Amino acid sequence: MNKIKSAFENGKAFIPFITCGDPDLETTEKLVYAMEEAGANLIELGIPFSDPTAEGPVIQDANVRALTGGVTTDKIFEMVEKIRVHTQIPMVFMTYANVVFSYGSERFIKRASELGMDGIILPDLPYEEKAEFDPICKKYDMALISLIAPTSQERISMIAKDANGFVYCVSSLGVTGERSGITTDIGSMVEKVKQAKDIPCAIGFGISTPEQAKNMAKYADGVIVGSAIVKICAQYGKECVKYVKEYVKSMKEAIQ
Repeated sequence: MNKIKSAFENGKAFIPFITCGDPDLETTEKLVYAMEEAGANLIELGIPFSDPTAEGPVIQDANVRALTGGVTTDKIFEMVEKIRVHTQIPMVFMTYANVVFSYGSERFIKRASELGMDGIILPDLPYEEKAEFDPICKKYDMALISLIAPTSQERISMIAKDANGFVYCVSSLGVTGERSGITTDIGSMVEKVKQAKDIPCAIGFGISTPEQAKNMAKYADGVIVGSAIVKICAQYGKECVKYVKEYVKSMKEAIQ
């Protein structure tokens, strides 16, 4: 049973992103529980990759730290197995097509599904190449989450019609990272998606403050925050759990 829908059932969803293994996998596991306690509705677990093209410096550095620390896809799978003993919060992987492909697409998706993961986000997978992964995801009830960028204008309805789980609306051009201002017309982007399909929309890229989160939540069903959380992990290392928990709580309260 795919749990993504439940994340959006009680008001606006707050969706935090963390890089698995930054600072280590024990801390990542603790962060999942802490973020859920703080009000997170769905959690994105980043599987580190050596060349993360959609990421800004903050998440790139986290990828390097995690990989240097010896994190592998199999070790992340083992961690998810532990997490699923304690919580059924909806969780999706965010990684790159190459990570899935080199592991073996079917092997990866089947394993993730068996572990109780609900979906996967591949920011470098163009819509045109979706067919490589989509049938396998459907077979194992894993949502292949589509991203829609501000430049996707005429493609929005096409992508939305085919979307699963939720639609990840990218708020700003460029890579992930905090932004001082977000100028994209998010409202019309979300409207186009909803006209094409009744599916939750969550906004990510560049949101870091409670004010920004509150503004974005007016237009969408959920708000995604990554770099601002990964920055806290970088700053406090293994001591980051309570700081991340406070941050998530403040963001969740802002969008209520």
